[in-house]
Amino acid sequence: MRLLSTLLFSAVLLPAAQVTVTVLATTDLHGNLVPVDYVTNAPAPRGLAKLGTLIRAVRAENPNTLLIDCGDTIQGTPLESVYQRALRAGHPPAGGDPMMGAMNLLGYDAMTLGNHEFNAGLPNLDRARRDAKFPWISANTTLPRAAAERPFAPYIVKTVAGIKIAVIGVTTPLIPLWEKPENLGAYRFGSPVEAAKLAVAKLRREEHPDLILVAAHTGLGRNLQTGAPESPDENFSYELARQVPDLDAIVFGHSHQQLERTDVGKVLLVQPKNAAASLARLDFVFDGKLISKSSRLIPATAQTPAAPDLMELAAPYETAAQQYLNTPVATAARELTAVHGRDRDTAIVDAIQRVQLFYAKADVSFTALFNPDVRIPRGNVTVRQIAALYPFENELFAIEGTGRMVKDALENAARYFSPASIPGFNYDMAEGVEYEIDRTRPEGDRIRNLRWKGRPLDPNQKLRIAINNYRAGGTGGYEMFRSAKILWRSGDEIRDLLIRYYTERKSIPPDPTNNWKLLN
Repeated sequence: MRLLSTLLFSAVLLPAAQVTVTVLATTDLHGNLVPVDYVTNAPAPRGLAKLGTLIRAVRAENPNTLLIDCGDTIQGTPLESVYQRALRAGHPPAGGDPMMGAMNLLGYDAMTLGNHEFNAGLPNLDRARRDAKFPWISANTTLPRAAAERPFAPYIVKTVAGIKIAVIGVTTPLIPLWEKPENLGAYRFGSPVEAAKLAVAKLRREEHPDLILVAAHTGLGRNLQTGAPESPDENFSYELARQVPDLDAIVFGHSHQQLERTDVGKVLLVQPKNAAASLARLDFVFDGKLISKSSRLIPATAQTPAAPDLMELAAPYETAAQQYLNTPVATAARELTAVHGRDRDTAIVDAIQRVQLFYAKADVSFTALFNPDVRIPRGNVTVRQIAALYPFENELFAIEGTGRMVKDALENAARYFSPASIPGFNYDMAEGVEYEIDRTRPEGDRIRNLRWKGRPLDPNQKLRIAINNYRAGGTGGYEMFRSAKILWRSGDEIRDLLIRYYTERKSIPPDPTNNWKLLN
């Protein structure tokens, strides 16, 4: 008996073995399952099938892993959009949602709800949740007591190698500004910061975790070069770290940027690249307690092999997507490119503006060039080339605006030419007015000679303005649109309007209107 007591006492005195727990994370997959560029139909260094190979390689190195996703998963590529359309029509493929199927094969532990999960409507969202063998989480997405919808868990708690890990999900709260009410049901979106504070307090009180992470579908909200806030009512990750210092790490998405590491206090923040272009790896080392943490991004490359089982799962969905993309739409008299589409007016951007002006019956239209690599070939044009002009499932709105609103929006867009510039997808160009951009001027004073119908645009001039639903919500610094009265909404995605318009007209005008230019 004395010997047993001595052995037990000695065991207590032995130092705990050092343990490393690895958290792997993806975000903004947007239906990128196979490694293909749908614009060119060429191989691309992205896709969950490639990341699957990287995920399995890390697990072979360290089996003590947790795998999470930060949302915007079931929308984006034609592979997903063709599936979602078939599901809405009542004849979906037997395999269910392709992204959920792939994530099931990879053994995801949780996924945070993203704003684009609502795009195809609640029946499609619910079907994807049923297909998933892992929980969708969001602490700040709530329901009234009597709601018929299914609530989201605020967090998961898992024990890996003896380490208890909590992962809290939070979602950008501006979804009601972007999404149709019928696509939201009774869901409500509160403050991510307050929801995280409550979740941490409950976890500390009831679960006593060793590690608390946030998987956030909300951008950083801070320019790390200047320290200035950026869309702080949409992007909360920096504020989460600042106001909830009890967190160990935040993995975030939504803004389609990437960040290998930054620290706010003791909170580590990391953002993998969207479209399954990189995998975030966070390593937490424990020796009785947490002694170190690190993060890095592992990119998918041309040399990264795609996982065969994920490619096999994707095959029928990919076949359907390719058949749709190859559908003839119109003809073009000559090749059109967008290589210089952010430096000068182009026929490709005007192809979007023309459609928006037509369907919204607008005086002025705003759109960004989302991908400068797009081109429309001379001769036959298919759905592939038209769909590439508008990769997002945005709706078209007509709002009641003014000349001042147009000027303010163009000044916001001209921040693109600043050293710490806004992303290209937030650089909107306007049609229906004429203007010049002087990049040498300070921010807020770069738009020169703004004219409408040949005359200087009166700031008080009432105008009907065509914008997408995200701009109507004020995203990208376009707060001037947020309070505007909505006069009309399409109910259809802008991409579908483009396909309809040019299918009916059979040709794409080859020349730009040249309504704007850079002065230097």
